[in-house]
Amino acid sequence: MPAQSSQHALRPARPPSTALTAVLALTGATATGPALADIHVTGIEQRSQAVRPGDLFTALPGAQAHGARFAAAAVERGAVAVFTDASGAELAGELNVPVLVRENPRAVLGELSAAIYGNPCERLRIVGITGTSGKTTTSYLVEAGLAAAGLSTALIGTIETRIGGRRVPSALTTPEAPQLHAMFALMVEQGVDAVVMEVSSHALALGRVDGVRFAVGAFTNLSQDHLDFHADFEDYFAAKRRLFEPESPVAARTSVICIDDEWGQRLADGLDAPITVCTTGAGDWQLAGPIVAHGGEQEFTAAGPDGNVAVRLRLPGRYNVANGLLAVAVCAAAGVDAAVAAPALATVDVPGRMQRVERGQDFLAIVDYAHKPAALESVIATLRGHLAADAPESPGRLAVVVGAGGDRDAGKRPLMGEVAARGADLLIITDDNPRSEDPAQIRAALRSGALDVSEAERGVVREIGDRAEAIAAAVNWARTGDVILVAGKGHEAGQEIQGVKHPFDDRDVLAAALDKRSPHHADAEDLTVS
Repeated sequence: MPAQSSQHALRPARPPSTALTAVLALTGATATGPALADIHVTGIEQRSQAVRPGDLFTALPGAQAHGARFAAAAVERGAVAVFTDASGAELAGELNVPVLVRENPRAVLGELSAAIYGNPCERLRIVGITGTSGKTTTSYLVEAGLAAAGLSTALIGTIETRIGGRRVPSALTTPEAPQLHAMFALMVEQGVDAVVMEVSSHALALGRVDGVRFAVGAFTNLSQDHLDFHADFEDYFAAKRRLFEPESPVAARTSVICIDDEWGQRLADGLDAPITVCTTGAGDWQLAGPIVAHGGEQEFTAAGPDGNVAVRLRLPGRYNVANGLLAVAVCAAAGVDAAVAAPALATVDVPGRMQRVERGQDFLAIVDYAHKPAALESVIATLRGHLAADAPESPGRLAVVVGAGGDRDAGKRPLMGEVAARGADLLIITDDNPRSEDPAQIRAALRSGALDVSEAERGVVREIGDRAEAIAAAVNWARTGDVILVAGKGHEAGQEIQGVKHPFDDRDVLAAALDKRSPHHADAEDLTVS
């Protein structure tokens, strides 16, 4: 995919050269094939199509195929050696380059990647942010705070990788270790001081961040997600915990933990002197006084160890107060004066996170990435609060357009349907990224959860598979003072169906529907369950 190939291009212009004999010693591998003497590597790559001359090709076992099947292609592109396991060496067959063999090569991939690129993270102030929700928003807020102190910053996350003025769409929340350390080397080369990165549970469980030296690790919250990958909730939590536990090879030097939920409290209780953040009670960083919301923005006072600072956000919602308070605490933990960092948070808009689409309409149209039950529930509650605040006597109505991704945690689908039906006046169930699954079955799971809510407690439920039609239906339903929420895809610019990613951006589709909106549209009362 283009985003992935672009990420693979993020490499230093002047990479260091590492003797293959040093690679052999570092990995504890055994070598077969041509002699290693006088061979040096200048990069490391596990995708054959991204190999450059001088690379070490890492042929790892994968879910679909073993990377060794592509070793010959990698050598043709200039790989000077192959690093694999015994089965990979057998699959690769005869090659005209040395083959380094060891059991479980992935176990040393992070440290190996760091070494090949000269251990660049040792010259960077790296902030890692993990949790179920809020990673992206908190990352953008932290980056703004660090930049306000005069630091040259970079960002790695779900939406994009940004180094200086260069923006590259992201294929993974956290890149694989070879790409990650190549990015760090490029950042050092370009004079970056500090990096803010999202750290997914997949990255922690699969070793993608091995070899990274985190100055600060931050935890947002934990709720149901990725249980298609993790065995259960405890396994999910254990993966997140790797960023903080002292015995973990990727443990951050300083931990900043939001303890608003039981998982954050449990994490903090198991650590030695973490910095705690709390919006519901006492913490090292907490709220001082009320939250003042107006016009979709909000203000609050953050009380920290060295005093109070005023914070203003362009983002509505109590959960964004938690993100903002955490961001201030993280900036302080990274060595930036909170009084310098806090004002910068007011400048931040996060793509696809409570993002408004304005086309002159007399109601609010929002695109948000919420694709988990807890996140969807929080966004709906926030928008309900907005409606009540704007017109206490006769609040407007809320329409929610949402689906669920295929080939992902199926258990969350009915839960998403339930929270959406309970919170919306009109729920339109539609397709998200069905991937390889039957989209009708995904919609049925959401629908079952929605219809489990009693008729008295739920809004109108409709099902429209075509996402563009679903968005248009919501737009044509809305009237003055209402709110439309298009949830689940946020910043994404494509819709994946049976292995093909079709161009689709909720923000563009919503804008087009608003432009075409008929002045004669149905009221919610005219809609029936279908």
